[in-house]
Amino acid sequence: MATWGRLASALRGAVRSPRSLRSPALRRAVGPGLFGCAVGTGLVLYYRQRADRRTLPFSVLAEEQKEPAAPQLSARRIRFNQFASVVYQDEPYMTPRDFLFSVMLEDVDRKLQKRMLTQQEVDRMLVSASKVGAGNDLFRTLGDNGLISYTEYLFLLTILTKPRTGFHIAFKMLDVDGNEQVDQKEFLKLKNIIGSSKKRIPVDGTEKPAEEGEHVNTTLQAYFFGKKGDNKLQYQEFRRFMENLQSEVQEMEFMQFSKGMDTMRREDFAEWLLHYTNEEDNDIYWENMRKKIPAGQSITFDEFKAFCLFTNNLEDFSFSLKLVIGANRPVGMAQFKRAVRIATGHDLSENVLDTVFKLFDMDGDNCLSHKEFIGVMKDRVLRGLRVQHQAGFSGYWKCVKRETLKGAQEALGDGRCPI
Repeated sequence: MATWGRLASALRGAVRSPRSLRSPALRRAVGPGLFGCAVGTGLVLYYRQRADRRTLPFSVLAEEQKEPAAPQLSARRIRFNQFASVVYQDEPYMTPRDFLFSVMLEDVDRKLQKRMLTQQEVDRMLVSASKVGAGNDLFRTLGDNGLISYTEYLFLLTILTKPRTGFHIAFKMLDVDGNEQVDQKEFLKLKNIIGSSKKRIPVDGTEKPAEEGEHVNTTLQAYFFGKKGDNKLQYQEFRRFMENLQSEVQEMEFMQFSKGMDTMRREDFAEWLLHYTNEEDNDIYWENMRKKIPAGQSITFDEFKAFCLFTNNLEDFSFSLKLVIGANRPVGMAQFKRAVRIATGHDLSENVLDTVFKLFDMDGDNCLSHKEFIGVMKDRVLRGLRVQHQAGFSGYWKCVKRETLKGAQEALGDGRCPI
């Protein structure tokens, strides 16, 4: 206030006498006053602008309306949309080639946009599907000349991952006459029943069940029942289709990991086993492969097929194992081999068994952890479509567990699994 008073007094004197502007007293009064005036004006403008910024967004937000949340899709639906290359009646569809790629590859490099199909193109596809012969190269023969709906995608995945006994039971339930055959309408029920086991609807129910296959005649329907849908499907034909599809996928995966050779190296077989898996102990598995699996030894396609049959019967194997050794106990090779024989009716070769045990033996005692091994195999069979572990504290615990296992391995040395 004293500064403002001196400034006012000096200004009044300056008005009376212009010469007084040169005096030191006036300069001492005017300088601080002007400085204070500038600072005060700046502060007033700053707080006013800050208040405007504070109130303006609230007024705008009050007028905004929240948009509805986007539907949440399951992992399988996302994968189907990712690999589907054609669109018909505003719905995405896979071709037979797309389906094979979806079970073999982790990702797809889509260089072109999805192809929009006309009614004439779909009709030609159905004619081709109704005339193609059975065999373990059906999907490769059809290539991009076919339609597979999302429900059928789930149905085909189930064929690749489940034993055939469940299909026979479901087939008999729909076979009212007991003559081992169903019509197209009954087959659609079978497809939806089996495919529904693969659906994972989110908690909030935002993903709607797929219905696109109900009103569109697809490649599978034309193959089983003809273009007009008036043929009957015998169970033996359906069983042959399942066996051929499994064999076709197994042959393609074998050729992929054997690099086109007639036999697969044991390290390539180990890589196939760990493909799609995302377990906490993967680093240890890879280290076991590098240290324990000898080079120069190979696995034939017949040995590979026998192991694939085993992976399709994991539930029966797990149950057999509990009968043999009890629940949650380490598994020795003889016990493992016996449980596989009970579950599948076949034996695994010594070459395959030795690779499995050297890969998944965590602490060097020549035993497998039942729970961890089954978890890895389920990841392998389901092609990575299981729910993955969350980061955070679980990541810390994984680290602790890994270091503990390393310590146990060093302490046990050449320890052996108790018989």
